[in-house]
Amino acid sequence: MRLHPAAYAVLSAVLFGLSPPLAKVLVRDLHPVALAGYLYLGAFLGLLVCTVLYRRGLSTRLSRGDLPLLAGAVLAGGVAAPVLMMKGLSVVSGFVASLLLNLESVATALIAMALFREHASRRFWAALGLICGGGVFLSWSPEGGAFELTGAVLIVLAMLLWGVDNNLTGLISDRDPVFIAMTKGLAGGAISLGIGAYLGVLSPPGGGVVLALLLGALSYGASLLLFIVALQRLGAARTGAYFSVAPFVGAAASLVILRESPGWAVLPAVLAMAAGVLLLVGERHEHPHRHARTVHEHFHSHDDGHHLHPHESRYHCHPHVHEELVHSHPHCPDTHHRHCH
Repeated sequence: MRLHPAAYAVLSAVLFGLSPPLAKVLVRDLHPVALAGYLYLGAFLGLLVCTVLYRRGLSTRLSRGDLPLLAGAVLAGGVAAPVLMMKGLSVVSGFVASLLLNLESVATALIAMALFREHASRRFWAALGLICGGGVFLSWSPEGGAFELTGAVLIVLAMLLWGVDNNLTGLISDRDPVFIAMTKGLAGGAISLGIGAYLGVLSPPGGGVVLALLLGALSYGASLLLFIVALQRLGAARTGAYFSVAPFVGAAASLVILRESPGWAVLPAVLAMAAGVLLLVGERHEHPHRHARTVHEHFHSHDDGHHLHPHESRYHCHPHVHEELVHSHPHCPDTHHRHCH
């Protein structure tokens, strides 16, 4: 059963949103650099196990032009951002760290629109404002935990770098999403653990390391894979906006896991974020547009209105031709609709 494209982004957000409070527990015993490495190594191992179990082949067809984009995504989102995030988590509450996840969607959307010219309607901006406004309400709560400035700045920088990562990954999201996610997990984990070994901060194998690997498999591996699938179908800005539910998931999890109190601002924050998500779900962008003749290769299925050639119906990858086409239908700035407005 195929899910609605937004469902992939929301599921990704739920898995990632659970990571701040759980990582807050782990960072008490593991150095932030080491923890970041274990999380991304766990992402790689989890995806590797799934690939073997399902006997799924990997498509490594990346063009030479894709490699700088993948390398930039790995360095920004697979190395620098998680280290900054774990370092910030060591000095701020899990609740506050979860709230600051709101800035990832803002950074993703602004970069997508400023540098890559993704279209944004007034409805989209209103939705983004409501979702981020919910985070502001929660941040202002006087009972939300200590707001240590240095830690907050580190997490804000991590969100900016993940925004860069999201946009770079979006440009190659029509490649094999499993291969991209595994590459980011392996490279990010290896580099961070290499830095940790150089600094002498790696912990001996134990329960904390195992838990970090498991958390990485779910909150970074599975979440990243779902996020890339959403990027294919929604574009970076809208995927980032749906991903804005992650802070709320993390804040709610902090109440249970860390016993942190949110204060009075929970109700208006929930209402604002829910209203924003409803605006996004109801967004409809449609106008006549032209597709030029294209010969390319990417993962696709044959029920999306753009791949009508005879072939198997499940998701697959092969070179194919798109003849010139002019039509009108609801669409997002996905792989086939990155046109100007």
